[in-house]
Amino acid sequence: MARKRIVVFSGAGMSAESGIQTFRDNNGLWEKHKIEDVATPEAWNRNRQLVLDFYNMRFKQLLTVKPNKAHKSLVNLEEKYDTVIITQNVDDLHERAGSSRVIHLHGELRKCRSEKNDAYIIEMPLEGLKSGDLCPNGHQLRPHIVWFGEMVPEMDRAVEEVQKADILLVIGTSLNVYPAAGLIYTARRDAEIILIDPGDFSHADIRHLKHIQKSATEGVEEVISKLIR
Repeated sequence: MARKRIVVFSGAGMSAESGIQTFRDNNGLWEKHKIEDVATPEAWNRNRQLVLDFYNMRFKQLLTVKPNKAHKSLVNLEEKYDTVIITQNVDDLHERAGSSRVIHLHGELRKCRSEKNDAYIIEMPLEGLKSGDLCPNGHQLRPHIVWFGEMVPEMDRAVEEVQKADILLVIGTSLNVYPAAGLIYTARRDAEIILIDPGDFSHADIRHLKHIQKSATEGVEEVISKLIR
């Protein structure tokens, strides 16, 4: 008998408890930078050094944090379920916790790519990126991040996974950032949908959704204990 499939969809709240600061944190890394100054193709073309400095700062912060209890708990799902994690987060905390199948919708801080060839992707240098770091074809390397206004290359793959899910577990996201937020609407009508997020949820049009209004670590522990008992 085939195992049930669980798709986990994680957002910023998943990593916040590891110390990863987010766009909407009052004291977050993003606070002093407008989105259009550091997270768009236009920003890259206008002030490359600012963008490099910003992502180097985020990359170096990532090296100082560790997976939290919620990241580690999700690994246990793989013992009983066919498990796929889709994340909006650009950190590697799911992988470091031990999850084996992770799809990054918005890119990865620990990687960089050619600004002219999206297929040329390498590990981020430990010292970060600097102007003059080039791919073999002589093009500048840029952060391997999906900026606002860019296509989301992994979206089709993510939709396919959600459509096959028996259980969709959404963690730490308000589901307000599109196109990623639209994933929940692609789930099968008979799929069980569980949302773990301490905030209010206004998507009343989503049927069969159970909202656990707790932090990621608290909510995940509660849900996992029921799913793998």
